Amino acid sequence: MYSFSEKYINPFTDFGFKKIFGEILNKDLLLDFLNELLRDEQGLITDISYLKNEAFGEQDQDRKAIFDIYCENEKGEKFIVELQKAKQNFFKDRTLFYSTFPIREQAQKNDWNFELKAVYTIAILDFVFEEDKHEPAKFRYDVKLTDIDTHKVFYDKLTFIYLEMPKFTKTLEQLESRFDKWLYVIKNLASLDNIPESLQERVFEKLFAVAEIAKFTPEQVQSYESSLKYYRDIKNVLDTAREEGKLEGILEGREEGRLEEREFMITKMLQEGLSVDMIVKLSGADIAQISEIQRKFGLN
Repeated sequence: MYSFSEKYINPFTDFGFKKIFGEILNKDLLLDFLNELLRDEQGLITDISYLKNEAFGEQDQDRKAIFDIYCENEKGEKFIVELQKAKQNFFKDRTLFYSTFPIREQAQKNDWNFELKAVYTIAILDFVFEEDKHEPAKFRYDVKLTDIDTHKVFYDKLTFIYLEMPKFTKTLEQLESRFDKWLYVIKNLASLDNIPESLQERVFEKLFAVAEIAKFTPEQVQSYESSLKYYRDIKNVLDTAREEGKLEGILEGREEGRLEEREFMITKMLQEGLSVDMIVKLSGADIAQISEIQRKFGLN
């Protein structure tokens, strides 16, 4: 039997994130989070249904998309909820690419005479984009297609929301809204020993019950341990990269630095035993590029 120093799971692990937000029995948790996130724009979402988290292109050779969470509300609007644990080259490109799949799914044959439903891509980030570091107090970014001169929204059915969690630093005493509480729980759940008084609401009481490791089956414990190891390995890889100065090039925006940093990161991940599928997701590299690095450094 495995033992953990923490009482509750870490939501930044794949297992933890999907345990809280990705199970049908817990869809009320995801529904409440989405309602708090989108209240001003959406009003009240009354129901959601989970969709297949894997989508394919029109041709066999097209790259597929694997969503962390993919769901639809009662109006047919689509929501992609992604967790990103570490900086990834071209992550914004990836979120834009992912948003094209629910758009294409709505295509109809013959003449254009139909209205598209809205698509929301929500990214919960365990890092800060380099270009955002000068705004330490701004952790939420809402992005739509807008006119450059007037700053008015040109098209309101394609929305990207980025939550840079390291910037969210509110304490329990500083929480002002239900949304604040959600962010606090996501960021701090693994370090809590019980439910704080200010979080003793039905939805959070259920979340804490769902997240309690002692209630897991042996199989769930094993899956969580594996997911937690991935998370810690990634953190170790990043820390090592920073200590050895390999991130300097990418931080300065040099193409040579970006390539060197990615090769270094992939090498470290391979050495730590991360799977190729996981490395593809984290690095943005394709299988052929990873295979070349394996061959170059004898890591097959």
